[in-house]
Parts: sequence; structure tokens; C-alpha cells
Amino acid sequence: MTQEKMTKTPLTPSIEKDTADQDALDKNEARLLKKKAVVDKRIASATEERGVTILLTGNGKGKSSSGFGTMARALGHGQKCGVIQFIKGRKKTGEQLFFGEHPLVDFHVMGHGFTWETRNPELEKEAAEQAWDLAKKMLSDPSIHFILLDEITYMYKYGYLNEDDLVAALAARPKHQNVMMTGRTAPRVLLDNVDTHSKIADERHAFANGVKAQVGIEW
Repeated sequence: MTQEKMTKTPLTPSIEKDTADQDALDKNEARLLKKKAVVDKRIASATEERGVTILLTGNGKGKSSSGFGTMARALGHGQKCGVIQFIKGRKKTGEQLFFGEHPLVDFHVMGHGFTWETRNPELEKEAAEQAWDLAKKMLSDPSIHFILLDEITYMYKYGYLNEDDLVAALAARPKHQNVMMTGRTAPRVLLDNVDTHSKIADERHAFANGVKAQVGIEW
């Protein structure tokens, strides 16, 4: 056999590129199949059917927004919802104006108000207790599928409510009921007892750079 016949014909650049592209596709497909197997296994092992408790904390913007967005999702499925806002500002919020008259939403704002301008601990504690009485009724009502306790964690920071009462009420609620709670910080007993806890970080905020708070964004 001649040397010429023994020499392997080199691949053209286009064939080499096609081969490399196919190898990359094969590796990516194998990676995705491996990931799918892991996800499928987790889905198969999640067999318990019940409502969940969700806590959103952190200094970042979006905790209440996430709560109301989740409620909109529940309403899309025709589920009855309840809302209690434990901190009341000077103006009606867009969510109150939008959801307040919805036939499937029982919406309450803390009675006497709670603002950063006027501090009256006794009045605020009274209002917190009244709001908690409403919350307990919702948490025992099997007709309510989703409850948002907006900014409730501040009530424990200021000592207006007892966190053990909340944990007990969550444990005793109807099995199918989902509960979402928000606030920058939360007591350890609540952190240890919720099903899902997400912490929203504050990387940047327009207000810190002198941008005025505006309707439709902040309230």
C-alpha cells in the first residue's frame, strides 16, 4: 500500500464545525435529560396535598406586591381570598382600590391606622388586636382558600401581638388553606414553622436616589 493511500483525508472546516456542533448538542441534551430525571424524581416524591404557609421578608421592594400577585393567581382559579393589611398609610393603596370590591375577596385594613408620622402605641396595639381577631376568623374559615396577612410581622417586632398565637392558628387552619405573610423581619418561631420562606434583598431603590414615591408603584 502506498503512502498516499495510507494518509487520512483531513476533514474540511465545515465538516469539523458540524461535528463540533453535534457534540455540543449531544452534551446539552444529556445534561437536560439528567436534570429532567432529578426534577421528575422530586415531583414523584411530592405526594402530600395540603395548603402551604409562605413568608416573605427582607429589605427589598416587592413583598406585598408578590403577595397580591399570588392572590390574583388564586382568584384566577375562582378561589375565595382574604386580606388583612396590618399597616395603614395615609392613602388608599391601588391593591385596596382594585381588590377591595372583588366578590371573592374579603379585604380589611387595620382599623385605627398605623403611620410613620403618628405614633400611638396603645392605639396601634388595639388596632393590631382587632385585626388579629379578623385574621383568626379567616384562618378557621374553610371557605377561604388563600389569605394574605400583609406586613403582619411588624406586629411582633413592636410587641403588639404574640407570635405563638399565630403559629398555633396556622397549625390549626383548614388543611387546604394557603397563607402568605409579609414584613421585613420575622420572629424565629415563625421562620422555623413556615413551609416556604423567601428573602428579598435590597440592591438598589429609586427613592434612595431622590426619585419621588409614585402612585401605582409604591401604593
